[in-house]
Amino acid sequence: PPLYPPAVFAHRVGTPDVTVYWNCTRPDPDSLRVEGVIQNTGGGVVQYAEVEIVSVDARDRTIASVRSAVRELVIQTNQLSAFQLALRTVGAEARIDLYYEYRVRSLVGLGGLQVSPQRFRARDVCSETQHRVPKPQ
Repeated sequence: PPLYPPAVFAHRVGTPDVTVYWNCTRPDPDSLRVEGVIQNTGGGVVQYAEVEIVSVDARDRTIASVRSAVRELVIQTNQLSAFQLALRTVGAEARIDLYYEYRVRSLVGLGGLQVSPQRFRARDVCSETQHRVPKPQ
């Protein structure tokens, strides 16, 4: 059966173009894994989507980061594309931030084509209270 993101992912953020769903797990005490999907929820064609997780200390300084492209180069409307990131942690992390970026190809005006790069950040993405996907009661 097709994957229904809210049923399997704990977190989400979105823009008018995409929704990003993910889970955070700790396979061992010194690592963090973020696995998820980007779904094209807008009307344009999403291209070159990438995700990055960044560990940040209490002074808002970057400790470590890892970045990856999603599996599909082009994501059509309602299509999903998976990603997986693994980050080695050191214990000084105050939070984990998620950056996601993509380009949207859409028609504008009288047959014109526009490709606009977009970059967004979600803070504290592995929090037990932030960016949670509401579950049915």
